[in-house]
Amino acid sequence: MSPDLDVAVPLVPVPEQGYVYQTGWRLATSDIDQHRRLRLDGVARYIQEVGAEHLADADLAEVHPHWIVLRTVIDVIEPIEIPSDITFRRWCGGLSSRWCNMRVQLLGERGGRIETEGFWICMNKDTLTPSRLTDYCIERFGSTTDDHRLKWRPWVTEALEDPVATPFPLRRTDIDLFEHVNNTIYWHGVHEILGQVPELENNPYRAVLEYRSPIKYGEPLTIRWASRGDSVLMHFMVGDDVRAAALVRSI
Repeated sequence: MSPDLDVAVPLVPVPEQGYVYQTGWRLATSDIDQHRRLRLDGVARYIQEVGAEHLADADLAEVHPHWIVLRTVIDVIEPIEIPSDITFRRWCGGLSSRWCNMRVQLLGERGGRIETEGFWICMNKDTLTPSRLTDYCIERFGSTTDDHRLKWRPWVTEALEDPVATPFPLRRTDIDLFEHVNNTIYWHGVHEILGQVPELENNPYRAVLEYRSPIKYGEPLTIRWASRGDSVLMHFMVGDDVRAAALVRSI
């Protein structure tokens, strides 16, 4: 399947059986935009925290404590607006011996639905290399999917044509425990560009963000972007090096 087809594939539905973790909390005022809607960076933080809870619930928090995300997909089917409690359901949509696709569904108490998927790699903190999942982890997470040979391939590979350049300076608070820019911070940049193409956010849309190589504090970051039809493509650049790529498209 080509990347263009990959990026249009629907996310796997909630399974009828197997280990699906569920939790919930109230939408925070710090995570909404000027239209009272949950922002993409808020979604990214929420699914990160749900993931931590899920690992603890599965008795895997100490066994596999460190993960990095290679791709996040966020389908905003209907925005979740404040005030609202949010119900989260998280399950595995595919895995291999060192990584997995984890689905998180967000349902608003008063309406609103957001579907997400993250391609997560289990990491060894000391060697900064992928770590093999335990048999118990594979059995537990694998109970919701038949895909136990998940492979990585990038979706956002298109070249930019006649891009606009927008500087995106970093702050010290943007850095995570690996001394890299936290994955949620890239979504601040996505929102910065979407502010210039607001029609995309006013209809159901899919946002895909892929992380290619880390960005460290002090590196000069620029977002180069171009809109085309019902989509916008973004490259997070340090010099001429593409460190991450994002695509937002109508669905």
